[in-house]
Amino acid sequence: MDFQSREIEIKTNVKNVGRECPTHTISLQAVADENTKRMGEAIEAAFLAKVCKLRIPVCKPWGDSERYDFVVDWGQGFWRVQVKGGSSQDGSSYRVRAGCSGKVFTEEDMDFVVVHIVTEDVWYVVSIEIAEGLSTLWFNPRSTRARFEKYREAWCLLDCPRKARGCGDIPVRCRSEEVKVRCAVCPMREERYTP
Repeated sequence: MDFQSREIEIKTNVKNVGRECPTHTISLQAVADENTKRMGEAIEAAFLAKVCKLRIPVCKPWGDSERYDFVVDWGQGFWRVQVKGGSSQDGSSYRVRAGCSGKVFTEEDMDFVVVHIVTEDVWYVVSIEIAEGLSTLWFNPRSTRARFEKYREAWCLLDCPRKARGCGDIPVRCRSEEVKVRCAVCPMREERYTP
């Protein structure tokens, strides 16, 4: 393939926001010590690779003074995303804390909490309307009845206006057909979450 035809292919692929990029794959190998700061950095790098693969526009704020780690813009406004890693296991559940000293997830600080269960390589996209006021979130990827299971791979929420997400948000139709990764409750998914 010559350079000119490759350039045309790239321009075509960039327009497909929400679809995985089959021709330009970024492989990321992030390794972290048993240090929470370094583990957080590795989780953030994995998030960046994931959203880039899905062609979701993303920005990283300078420094780490804010409660959110990234800003995504998918045409519904800028959403502040707090990225967390679930590596602390209790039985079959994984615990994710908002922070230390009783901190809670708040709408003033973020719009989404995105959790990566590292050992399972599973992502959860939870809107702040669900996580608001909680200090700990529990995830159980092996249970279809777990509280947050309907948010597994719910990247479509990033393409929804605020009023289209929140409590009781099991959709009748797909939230975003632009996203080619189907969340656990998507009507277009073959195996669906059932509460």
